[in-house]
Amino acid sequence: MKHIYDIENGEEFSLFVLIKTADVKTARNGNPFIAFTFQDRSGSIDGMYWSATEKEISTFQTGRVVFLRGERDTYQGQPQVKIKAIRLAEAGEPDDPTLYVERIDIKKEVLQEELNEALFEIREPNIARVVRKILNQVDNDFYTFPAAKRNHHALAGGLSYHTTTMLKIARHLLTVYTELNSSLLIGGIILHDLGKTIELSGPMSTEYTFKGQLLGHIVIINEMIDRACLEIGINTDHEAIVLLKHVVLSHHGKLEYGSPVTPRLLEAEVIHMIDNLDASVNMILSATSKTKPGEFSEAIYPMDRRSMYRPTFK
Repeated sequence: MKHIYDIENGEEFSLFVLIKTADVKTARNGNPFIAFTFQDRSGSIDGMYWSATEKEISTFQTGRVVFLRGERDTYQGQPQVKIKAIRLAEAGEPDDPTLYVERIDIKKEVLQEELNEALFEIREPNIARVVRKILNQVDNDFYTFPAAKRNHHALAGGLSYHTTTMLKIARHLLTVYTELNSSLLIGGIILHDLGKTIELSGPMSTEYTFKGQLLGHIVIINEMIDRACLEIGINTDHEAIVLLKHVVLSHHGKLEYGSPVTPRLLEAEVIHMIDNLDASVNMILSATSKTKPGEFSEAIYPMDRRSMYRPTFK
């Protein structure tokens, strides 16, 4: 069975796919159209459905499986589908949305082991208690949620994969830069994106929730830390807690990137760097994995729309 990324540019195809997103927009001529993102386990691809009727808009909703006939194309360096026909999957056809959700290829038990080993690096008792309490609250969501709606680690399990990869990098850095505070570094990394379990709707056709749109994951995790302290009985003015909150609040690095404060601690700056490193590597690997050796990848929008070359030698 073919998947989205088995199809060559210019090739016509017919596939069952999941509607990952279906945004209704208005064209210059005033007619509504649907900006789709279709998905299967190989990845996702965008496509525009022009002059959509009200019935089609109500029919082709996020989370539904459709039979799509089209032609693979490229627009501004990005893969796209020219939609020729589309209909809902019918009874007896592969209409289970979970069949089309892209997910990490790592067992939960492996990620849990990596996380548990890192937890022993948190030696400050207040930070350790807060981190463990919040982890227990998010529970299985940590292992099933994506780390983003689009771009890096935007697949089921991406949140835990991104976090544990950052932890691996951090634990190596602790052996190189012995001045680093392991409690702040490890605790901050574990917590930095946990607010996404509330900011995002889940691994299936991921959208931003009401709180996600109005608050964002950085504000949400800050509230979660305060709530955990209140429930445990820890003073939120304790230096360790204030510093923990700082490394989480500043992990995007700049105000224009969504952080309410910029890094003012060594550990905060390092967490920002590790976060950016892992996100960038993931986006490059995702793009080049769908690229033939000796060719350039699709444009990676968050990385200044650069295309990455995949070498022919190893």
